[in-house]
Amino acid sequence: MGKGGGCVPSKKKVPSGVVATEDATRASRDAPIAAEDTSAANSNPIPDSCQNDAVSEASRPVAAVKLRIFIVFYSMYGHVEELARRIKKGVDGVEGVEGVLYRVPETLTPEVLEAMKAPPKDDGIPEISAAEMAAADGLLLGFPTRYGCMAAQMKAFFDSTGGLWKEQSLAGKPAGFFVSTGTQGGGQETTAWTAITQLAHHGMLFVPIGYTFGAGMFKMDSVRGGSPYGAGVFAGDGSRQPSETELGLAEHQGKYMAAVVKKLA
Repeated sequence: MGKGGGCVPSKKKVPSGVVATEDATRASRDAPIAAEDTSAANSNPIPDSCQNDAVSEASRPVAAVKLRIFIVFYSMYGHVEELARRIKKGVDGVEGVEGVLYRVPETLTPEVLEAMKAPPKDDGIPEISAAEMAAADGLLLGFPTRYGCMAAQMKAFFDSTGGLWKEQSLAGKPAGFFVSTGTQGGGQETTAWTAITQLAHHGMLFVPIGYTFGAGMFKMDSVRGGSPYGAGVFAGDGSRQPSETELGLAEHQGKYMAAVVKKLA
């Protein structure tokens, strides 16, 4: 055969055995990753009862946490307390919000209260501490007037909130007022107005009701407490009880504040 015949293997040609080996290596390298053997897991299936429990737990509705408005008041003869209860009714009527009644500590001795013929207080309404105020999403504060300002018991309570003031724990919380006075010119507006200073120092948001009560704010055919600052009642010498109009305004204030708190939440 002539030079360069096919009997002589080319120096550049790779032997077939080597090609086969390289192909096998490449195939092994490029092969998809094998799925894990699940036979062991399949051999121990989860009991149906456990699966049902897990599904039931996952589908169980989570109870929504309600916003809380603390209705904090001082009442010597019960007039402010009656407003507070109707305010709570209004708050509770708004979905997702609940009213919580609290009274501030009494500063007078039992002997003095007895001499003033003050009725016993309802033990079902707990006293609030200053520290507890920080847990509220909103506050409605009620008190009788003393010469156009809040009663000493409520002022003493505000004076105990120095720790909250230092940390500004109440800053940004909405708050409003409701009051009781002895006469028509006895402070339905000024009692709330002068109390705004307490909110200002805590950085709180004063929420008046304005004239949102509608026609009830303009009635002139009967004696009625309340003002754009908040609900109110005329107590007279203590024998007069809140009228239905006054109680209606209190309930409205509860609903109104609950709506504001929901918007701010």
